[in-house]
Amino acid sequence: MILKGKKVTLRPIEQEDIEFIRNLINDPWMEERIVGWALPLSKKDQEQWYANYKNSQQHIRFIIELETEGVVGLTGLINIDSKNGVADSAGMRIKRDIQSHGIATDAYMTLFKYAFSELRLHRVNTSALEQNAVSLHVMEKVGCKREGVKRDAMFKQGKYHNVIMCGILDSDYLEKAEEMKYWEE
Repeated sequence: MILKGKKVTLRPIEQEDIEFIRNLINDPWMEERIVGWALPLSKKDQEQWYANYKNSQQHIRFIIELETEGVVGLTGLINIDSKNGVADSAGMRIKRDIQSHGIATDAYMTLFKYAFSELRLHRVNTSALEQNAVSLHVMEKVGCKREGVKRDAMFKQGKYHNVIMCGILDSDYLEKAEEMKYWEE
């Protein structure tokens, strides 16, 4: 399924995207800012990952694409639990030269619309490093609520960092979409 936002298109990952994804994963600037960690990824490893990867009932990943710029990022939902209506955000990686243009906001609004309207989820869990004020701002802007802190949960750049745990319910999303008049023309 291809999802259309106001600015972004969220579409399935294709073979021609794997070099872009590998560059995002191997970017040290990006690695400093995200929850989680990545090992250096070779072209061969990325090709093998793609050969074995498929979207499923539990994991859905999307390429973030702009009409004018082409491929600019990656997002998705993981650990989808349809019985309980809960999933984790796979995070959002947007190439750094295109950030701060409302792309993450639109990508999250589009992803959450799909999660709550199509997948009938009730909740999506998100998180960000405490020092990543930009990510926290975007998540709160789209309706995510801070729910807790995992102290010293992530080791990066030689020290431990806190991770801010957030979540968004379908009602939070609907309230925010209405407040922002997001989907109105």
